[in-house]
Amino acid sequence: MGRIGNYIYCIIPTNQESNFGPIGIDGEEVLTIGYDDLAMVVSSHPIDKIVVNKENMLIHEKAIERVMKDFNSVLPVRFGTIASTADEVRNLLGRRYTEFISTLNEMDHMVELGVKGLWKNMDVIYNEIEKDNKHIKKEKVLNAEDEAGNKAKIKIGKMVETALIQKKEDEAYEIVDQLRRLACEVKLNKPSGDEMFMNASFLVSKGREKEFDNVMDDLSDEYKDRIKFLYVGPLPIFNFADIKIYPEEWEK
Repeated sequence: MGRIGNYIYCIIPTNQESNFGPIGIDGEEVLTIGYDDLAMVVSSHPIDKIVVNKENMLIHEKAIERVMKDFNSVLPVRFGTIASTADEVRNLLGRRYTEFISTLNEMDHMVELGVKGLWKNMDVIYNEIEKDNKHIKKEKVLNAEDEAGNKAKIKIGKMVETALIQKKEDEAYEIVDQLRRLACEVKLNKPSGDEMFMNASFLVSKGREKEFDNVMDDLSDEYKDRIKFLYVGPLPIFNFADIKIYPEEWEK
């Protein structure tokens, strides 16, 4: 095992030492290293590059969620960030003190809520695309008996793909528009697969979480035959305040 450093989870506004227990990567104790009224939440870890896998990334997120139970303002630090020494942590907190304090104040009492929307029946969706895009239906008819079938299929496939992207954007906008009024910020992430048309993150005040829950319940009822919603949160605000610390910064 190489030299031991400090793996960073997040930044919090406190001048008190805290220990959150053995919830870190490799079961290490998660505690704080402070500077003035700022602290980084860390655990011991070899300073060599960390193993990037789902297990470690989940531990990283769960550790931050645990800290969120005790603090109303938490800045997540990007996965895989390691300082060599406690002094490096304190020095960086000092150099970026104004930035971190300002962002913590801005994100006070904020959480992230994630909503994904998936169509339940893709046959219905493709039928709607064909119905709403007459040129696709016409192309199918014209090439029904065409011996150059592969070229026709490729052309029609591209037309359907373009129409599907547009349909995803339209339906995502329709859902997001009903949730936007409850959020301070919204970020639309790229959906994956044909079924997922929406992958959105919402920055929401803790005081409006219940209201957001209620609207999600209403949406689930309204679209129960068409859409499956995946709703998660409260989450660390990775999409709105993901702190990046580059290796050269530790060396200053």
